[in-house]
Amino acid sequence: MNPRILAVTTGRILRQLRHDRRTVALLLVVPALLLTLVYYMYADQPAPPGGVSTFDRIALVMLGFFPFVIMFLVTSIAMLRERTNGTLERLLTTPLAKADLLFGYGIAFGLAGAVQATVASALAYWVFDLDTAGGSELVIMIAALNAVLAVALGLFCSAFARTEFQAVQFMPVVVAPQLLLCGLFVPRDEMAGWLQAVSDVLPLSYAVEALQEVGAHAEPTGTMWRDLTVVVGATVLALVLAAATLRRRSG
Repeated sequence: MNPRILAVTTGRILRQLRHDRRTVALLLVVPALLLTLVYYMYADQPAPPGGVSTFDRIALVMLGFFPFVIMFLVTSIAMLRERTNGTLERLLTTPLAKADLLFGYGIAFGLAGAVQATVASALAYWVFDLDTAGGSELVIMIAALNAVLAVALGLFCSAFARTEFQAVQFMPVVVAPQLLLCGLFVPRDEMAGWLQAVSDVLPLSYAVEALQEVGAHAEPTGTMWRDLTVVVGATVLALVLAAATLRRRSG
């Protein structure tokens, strides 16, 4: 990758994102509204003696899940539009390499995910009194990594879509199983053996476990760093696969 071209590509994507007011609203406003909904759903449920309240447990995971869902949707559609309107074909006639484009998307939307996570975390901690043993900066870092992971998966899946509707159809295939099997509803070690095996290969499971480690421990743990290493590895693998399957135009 060429650092200068990568920086220019990242800047171009950020400028496009800044001028798309609907997408900015989706990134910043929707997570806050959903978090508010979660708060009022569980605000009246007291925490068990010596335990964690339902809101604290669920909201902590949602702070990482919202960037994952939104970035997957936005990225898969954005890359599809680059192909269908011919922008990608014109870009690849320049010295821009596929890796520069894909990693530029990852960096740009990762920064957007960090802003999104910061806004949502500020609401959760300062307005809704979210209580975690670890610091909010760790929650924001994990949420930003989740955003980059979603970008990588969105770029990869967009290669197999020809229309925006087809791109959206990947959401229940890629996102829903990861939410159900990540350990939010049922602890992973209490699942049936085959479900646990599936959960073990889904990267969101490790991101959720990392968030739960932040919620339970004041200092970063070895388990948290191991989980984040898995998330980063899955992100790089998805970007490599995206580069291998990237087409100049939609067929």
